[in-house]
Amino acid sequence: MKNPKPQQPTMLSFARDLPNICSLAGLLCAMLGIYYAILGHFPAAIIGVLWAVVFDWADGIIARQMTGRTDLHRAFGGQLDSLIDIVSFGVFPAIFLLSYGKFSLWFLPGAFLIVAACAIRLSYFNIFGLVDSKSYMGMAVDNNGIILAFVFLFEGFFNHAVFSIILYTLLIVIAALNLAPIRLPKFAGKWFYVLIIYTLVLTVIYGWIHYTANG
Repeated sequence: MKNPKPQQPTMLSFARDLPNICSLAGLLCAMLGIYYAILGHFPAAIIGVLWAVVFDWADGIIARQMTGRTDLHRAFGGQLDSLIDIVSFGVFPAIFLLSYGKFSLWFLPGAFLIVAACAIRLSYFNIFGLVDSKSYMGMAVDNNGIILAFVFLFEGFFNHAVFSIILYTLLIVIAALNLAPIRLPKFAGKWFYVLIIYTLVLTVIYGWIHYTANG
């Protein structure tokens, strides 16, 4: 007599896993960023993607510190994290660029390249993983949001047309770095605290910019 097939876990049973809750919080931040980018509230959009980066880092830290997680939970968490990364660091910057470019057709190729590069990079990582314990092949996609947040601080020094070109060029360069066949370091450990400080400081700055522009 054949042994009965083990009962398959429900999808929502994985959603109760703490690292996955953290991942979904990052997705919420990314969605808020996309929402504000479409409305043209770019400082608020930047705040959203910065916190998406924080939650993206935090879910891995929580997962590594938890005990008793099954292989299924680890596998599901990895897939969920990858899919959310496409939204946070591929779709978000693409929509940000399109919105800043007033949804001009000229910005569509750049937006496509950003999303495509992110999807290719994440698919490659899902197969091959890290080069070693301390380095990636190509730039990790969470850096897309970190770099964008820093460069956008200088937006006020340029007129809209000039900064549109700067932004377009920046995001294409970032997409190229995501796919570049070069080893880049993996930031972990104490760098998470640096990220928290960076995010808090820029949240205050962009919050003030958004308030003064819309208050």
